Order: sequence, then structure tokens, then C-alpha cells
Amino acid sequence: MSVVTYAQVQDTIARHWGFTALRPMQQEAIQANLKGRNLLLVLPTGGGKSLCYQAPAACRSDQLTLVVSPLIALMKDQVDSLNANGVPAVYINSSLSMEEREENLFAMKQGRVRLAYVAPERLVMEEFISFLQTLPLASIAIDEAHCISHWGHDFRPEYRQLSFLAERFPQVPVHAFTATATEKVRADIVAQLKLADPCVMVGDFHRANLHYRVVPRESEWSQAKQFLEDHRGQAGIIYCMRRRDVDDLVSLINSWGFSARGYHAGMDQSLRKKAQDAFRQEECNLVVATVAFGMGIDRPDVRFVLHMAMPKSLEHYQQESGRAGRDGLEAECVLLHHRQDLVAWSKLMQKSAEESEGDSSWLPVALSHLNEMDRYCRVTICRHRQLVNHFGQQFSIANCRACDVCLGDAEPVPDSLLTAQKLLSAIARCEERFGATHLISVLRGERTENVIKHGHDQLSVFGLMADNTKDQLRDWYDQLASQGLLEKEEFTGAKGVGFILKLNAESWKVFRKERTAVQLWKQKRVEKLRKARTRNKLPALPVEEGLFTELQSLRRKLAGQNGVAPYVICHDTTLNALASHRPSTREGLFLIPGLGQAKINKFGNNMLRIIKQYSHIRGLSMDVGLIENAPTKVVSQSSRPTTHHESWKMFEQGHSVDLTASLLKRAPSTVMKYLEEYLLANPRPSPEPWMNQTDAHRIKEYAATLTDGRLKPIHEHFAGEFTFDQIRIALSWIPV
Repeated sequence: MSVVTYAQVQDTIARHWGFTALRPMQQEAIQANLKGRNLLLVLPTGGGKSLCYQAPAACRSDQLTLVVSPLIALMKDQVDSLNANGVPAVYINSSLSMEEREENLFAMKQGRVRLAYVAPERLVMEEFISFLQTLPLASIAIDEAHCISHWGHDFRPEYRQLSFLAERFPQVPVHAFTATATEKVRADIVAQLKLADPCVMVGDFHRANLHYRVVPRESEWSQAKQFLEDHRGQAGIIYCMRRRDVDDLVSLINSWGFSARGYHAGMDQSLRKKAQDAFRQEECNLVVATVAFGMGIDRPDVRFVLHMAMPKSLEHYQQESGRAGRDGLEAECVLLHHRQDLVAWSKLMQKSAEESEGDSSWLPVALSHLNEMDRYCRVTICRHRQLVNHFGQQFSIANCRACDVCLGDAEPVPDSLLTAQKLLSAIARCEERFGATHLISVLRGERTENVIKHGHDQLSVFGLMADNTKDQLRDWYDQLASQGLLEKEEFTGAKGVGFILKLNAESWKVFRKERTAVQLWKQKRVEKLRKARTRNKLPALPVEEGLFTELQSLRRKLAGQNGVAPYVICHDTTLNALASHRPSTREGLFLIPGLGQAKINKFGNNMLRIIKQYSHIRGLSMDVGLIENAPTKVVSQSSRPTTHHESWKMFEQGHSVDLTASLLKRAPSTVMKYLEEYLLANPRPSPEPWMNQTDAHRIKEYAATLTDGRLKPIHEHFAGEFTFDQIRIALSWIPV
């Protein structure tokens, strides 16, 4: 098997994805991949996990990377994006006909694809395992790997079966990827997959472009209407707890003059698919859903996520809110909270456990996740700090300027030092043996059975803070813990996972007034769900808005012609750069982030035409700041792997695929892929000598009428007149 270098991967990323700079952790993960190490990578949503296995796979012309993915929609989007970027990929799942599955399996067998996506249910089939053992596998990538763990928020039994991979494919490295995994979940993933000497990497969970707010839910429909009015024209996802809430809210939103689709498990599958497709294709900007929606949606321009009720875990919230702002631009994440949410979720979980005929040992873990989520909604600590700390990382920013707490929806507690001393005294007087619930009962002067049993109604701290609510006291205990002024010792009891509060060295400094810099906060009452306050914005590009709109229309048209989602063509960040710098040449397009060689060859002429027409009519200058502000991404042909380079030289001499394959000692299917890349990269008047020009025009004209990118409908339309290879040649040819 060929050895791939990191320099080759960098070349490939620039050529196919159009980027020269990687995000944090991506380089380290790719290098671990190239060294053949087992890997666990935890990156929050939008962190770029997929590139870490896709880019090395694109370089391996003689090996296949297998990707385990739980959702059909996610597979299709990933494969569409890869093929649009010039990286051959397929998926195998139940959405395909038998003929389509056979075609894709044959492509895997022939070595014509670099990546193949499968569901875990198919991967555990003995027949499929035997088939995979005949293929040259480079690695196995497991997406949404938190589904493996009992401690995870979305455990799936079929994922647990993947432990067989280490035994059946001992020489194939396994790479696990997830956006949400605490330290306990990470350890469980490594153990269940039997990852030998794994490289474990955890990215930064701080999503600085997301603005978090928790707002009391009072008049939920009017609050939702006001919020949508403030965000009219923007793409957003609205989450509800129950299916009936989804149906009711969709009807209301449409009656308010917006266009929204619903999505939940009680709907017919075809209707759910229509909702997903409409949102993906930008036919509608609003989806109201239960938590079932979104995992398979990579739409980058979601500007807000609105939760009408509390999710059931911080992991769910981090994942769902993380679907906003994947393009790196600002987005809002607003959660409407009511104390009844905790009760409602608890009842649903208890009912599910009672009705389940299987193992219900998950319930205590699920209830502990729920309580953590409830504390997040109630405490007045920086929202970013809470999320980052939950995943085991430190947050050193004093004021994030991107959440309700840091922007002033909380106010300081008068005499915070004295309040802290009272709270810590209760821990000391109760001999550091109890959790917050018991300590709060003591401080409030409640003669509960447990308080009387231990004689704590006789303590000097009994009733010391009777004027404060339970929520306030619990909030303050959490704030003290976040400031390192007390310790929380985890234990598992009959009611789930809990914490005993204990003192530490810093606690005694507070008692002795050696540490006086203690600040506690309490929540202000927010009368209505208003638009987020202005904060430090991300650097604004001088975008020509009219041109941006025209490029958006072009993107939708190209997406329809190619049967893919608009964001597969390019992201809003790319359109921003195009509308700002207004390149006038194909070389200028190479300087725009997100445009690789394949996309420029396929869509560049259309983009340049729109930009030139718009700029000429309005007298705007072009190529603004391109040379000074953007590094070149043009990849020289000489930097290609040798086999690619040699094959291109032979194609320039007019050699056939079979002759080139014979001279290079490569499979014809592999050389066929080289020819596709050559044609995409080198526009020419005719596809000859590989194909008749008239026939190629016929194929391209019919393909333009289709709404998906599959070859089989084209093959059937022409009743087998053209082979699949001829169709590929026609579609790869870029006329000049």
C-alpha cells in the first residue's frame, strides 16, 4: 500500500476543499491517522471532525476508508459533499434500491471510491463483514461514537456491538469521532472499541460565535412570535419536548406569515424526509422539531436555535444548540425554561423505564443528566463556562460577552463574602457528609425527616437563610464550586448520581477572610424574550449585499441541477468572500476560502459571470484586496502523487484508459478516476478521444434535468447506450 505524507494531505485539502489553514486539533488527528494509530477525537459540532478522516482517505488511491454513520440523511449529505469536491464516495443503506446497492458495492470492490458510508446495523452482518475482509481497508471511522457508551446521552445498542472490529480487523486502525463526550464517556468508548494505545484528543468546547440565553417561559407562543419577528428571513431550528407541541407551533408559525415545517417521530417517514429536504435545499428556513431532527443536517447558515423547553441533558443541548453557526458567523441559542420541565422529563423517563422490557439500568444515569441540565438553566454562571467545564475543560475568560449572564441579565449579590461563609458553614456543621438538597433544607429551616433524624435542626446554621429560595441557594452552591471554593464528591445512590459537598483549602481561606474576592450572582427578572444585546462582533466583511443575494440564487440553481443541498456547493462564508473581494478570474477564485479545484472547474465560470455582470452594471471594482489579504491555494501539478502526474501526462498525449492502466500497472477503474480528475481540472473544447462530443452533450443535457447526482437514471434513460464510464467522462468534461 502507498505511503501518504502530511504534505500530500495538505495539497489534497487545498485542491479539493479549498482551504490552506486547518482548525485546532485537525492537524494532530490527521497525523495520527497517517501513522496508523487508533484514535478518539472529540470536537464540538462544527469543529471539522469529518475532514480528519476524509482528507487522508482522498489521498489513498489504493485503499478504502469505511465510515460508520447512524443516519441516512447524514450519509447522503457527506457523500454528496465529497463527490462535489472531487472525492469519490458512496453509501450503503436501506434508502437505495437493490441495484443501487449492488452498483456501490461493485465500485468498492473495483477500488473506484475512497470512502464508503454504512450504518452500524449493516456493519455487524456476517455477510458484509466477509465482504469487507476482501477489501484493502485503510481505516474504520466511527461517527457519533458517544452512542457506544452507556454513560452517553444517546446510547444505541447496535453501536455496542462494534467491539468486534478489533478482533475481525486487527490490522485496521479504528478512529472514533464525537461532538459530545465527558471524560467518563471517553473512557467507555475506548474500552468498548478495545482501542489499543489510542491517541485521545479533545478539542476546545468554547464556541465563541454562539450567544447563549436562558429565559423564563411565561407566555411561550407570544415569546416565540416575538423572537421569530426579530429573526425574520434567517434560518433556524425550534425544538419542542412533545410531538403535539410541534404540530401546534407549526400551525401558529405559518399563521403568523412565516413558512415552517414540522418534524417528529409520529409523522410519516415521507413527510419527515420532505421536511429535511426542504430545509436542506433552503426551500424553507424554519423547522419545528423534537430532538429527532438535526443530526443529519449539515446546513451551516443556521442563525438561531430556539428551545421551547429544557432538553434532557447538557450533551443534548450542546449538540442541538451547536447546529447554529457552523459557518463561524454569529448565531443565537435561546432556551425557554420552566420549573415544570424537570418534572415532565422525569415522568417521561420513568414511564419509558417501566414500559421497557429490556435493561433499565440507564435510568439513574439519565436522571443525573437531567438534573445537570436543570442546574444549567437555574444558575447564574457564564453559560459558556458551564458548558466548557461540564466537558472537563477550564474556561479562563472572565467575561465571555456572549451569554445572558455576562451581558448583564444577572446582578451581584450584596455582601457575597458573608453569603459564601454561611453556605460553607452549613457544609462544615453537617460534617461534609451531605449533598446540596439536605444542606439547603437546613439553611432554610425545614424540619424534614432527614434533618430531624440527624439532629440538624439543632445546628446554629438551621434557618440561617430562610429568606432565600431553594433555587437561589442551589445556584450559589454551584457558583462556589465553579470558583473552586468547595469540592463535589460524586456518588451513585437509589435516585441516581449525586454529589456530596466538601470543603477544601480555599473554603477555609474564605472563613478566615484570607480570600475576600468572592462574587455571587442572582438572576434579574427578564420581562420578555428580547433580541440579544450587541456584543463584540466577529470581524465584518465589506459584503456587497445585492451580489450576495444573486450568488445565493445561483447556488440554489446549481444545487438543484446537481441534486445536492445548496451548502454542498459552498457555504455562506464563501459567498461573503465572493461578494466582498469580487474576483475576476479563475485564479482569483482559488484565493477564496471554501473553493477547491473541483468546485472551481465545475461552478467557477457561473460565479465569475454573475460577479462580472453585477460589478460592471454598478461600476464596482473587482479583485478587491485579493493579492494583499489572501494566500494562494493553487496546487501545482508536480505536487500530485506520481501516479496521478504520470497519468495526466499520458492523457495529454491522448492515451486511452486501458493503455494508461497497462503502462502504469494500475487497475483500469483507478485510472478511470484519474481521467475524471484530469477532465475536471482541464477544461477543453471536446472530450475526445475518450468520448464522442455529441454524445457527451446529450448526456450532460439530460443530467441537468435530474434532481440527484446518481448515474443509474442516466444509464436507464439511454437504455444502456452508454456505459457508466462514458457517463462519468461526459459529466467530468468542462467545455471551454
